[in-house]
Amino acid sequence: MSINDRSFITAHDVARAAGVSQSAVSRAFTPGASVAPDTRLRIMEAAERLGYRPNLLARSLINGRSNIVGVGVGDLANPFFVETLQLLSRTLDQAGLRLLLFPAEGSGGGEPSIHEILHYRLDALVLLSVGLSSNLAEECRKAQVPVILYNRTTRDHAASSVIGDNLVGARTIAAHLLAGDHRRIAFLAGAAGSSTNAQREAAFFDYLAEQGAPAPIRAAGDYRIEMATAATRRLLAGKDRPDAIFCANDSMAIAAINVARHEYGLDVGREISIVGYDDVPMAAWPAFSLTSYAQPAQSMVDQTVRLIQKLRDDPGQHAHVVVEGGLVVRGSSRAVRPR
Repeated sequence: MSINDRSFITAHDVARAAGVSQSAVSRAFTPGASVAPDTRLRIMEAAERLGYRPNLLARSLINGRSNIVGVGVGDLANPFFVETLQLLSRTLDQAGLRLLLFPAEGSGGGEPSIHEILHYRLDALVLLSVGLSSNLAEECRKAQVPVILYNRTTRDHAASSVIGDNLVGARTIAAHLLAGDHRRIAFLAGAAGSSTNAQREAAFFDYLAEQGAPAPIRAAGDYRIEMATAATRRLLAGKDRPDAIFCANDSMAIAAINVARHEYGLDVGREISIVGYDDVPMAAWPAFSLTSYAQPAQSMVDQTVRLIQKLRDDPGQHAHVVVEGGLVVRGSSRAVRPR
């Protein structure tokens, strides 16, 4: 083996060229490790000259950490999860961690392949818009891979979670619609079995009942634009057309606005109010001007990365974090009338 063959340059070669120990080379390439500035400079110059790059896989076998976080992704048609994925990738990178994507099997919130996940040495697994089966939870527990559900919860105590405050959010939206003198209110539900939808729906219905308002008309949109479009058509074609629709996410709300405005000629924000949830960037576009309950994606991602760092030290710990949001009122909902 020749030292001129850059495919085989090792830390030992760098140490010899820099006149230091191999452990000093290792410390020089470890963030936060103690090494004298002049020694680090000699090592980096030697590494650059030889074309050395540290073998991260070999290092993971030594310290038991890969610095790789698996992310199971279900619904990338939802802009909220696209935004989350972008923020998560950047925030993990800033923390010295790398993201490895695992597409979910099938549609509607299935789960990534257990066999694919466990072929890799992961420091943690984050599930975006993906369910957690008892089988996946058990296999990850055996492999000591902590699991974090993002924007979902589970009854399984083997996983942590980071969610927005769905209860407060849905109640805030209900109060906003009642304050706008709406009385024929509809709810456009997300996917069946989604804990996020279940929390929003229950809180919305409960608040209206507490205020003595009629029970909302319910239609199912399954978090999908085509289903939300069809459901909105059915709602607006009915005899008692609703004067307000709360959609369980922004994608469905945007679909509802398109139907109400372009197919039924309604003045959205005056003749009918449409409110979404998440406050994705598209919600602020003038074409939609969507009133939405904002989920602070960056804060949720920050909390997720903090959890990952905590759970890497103690995979047996579990935490459930709720991040506060806020209602962003725009033109798609009727202005609150003074009392």
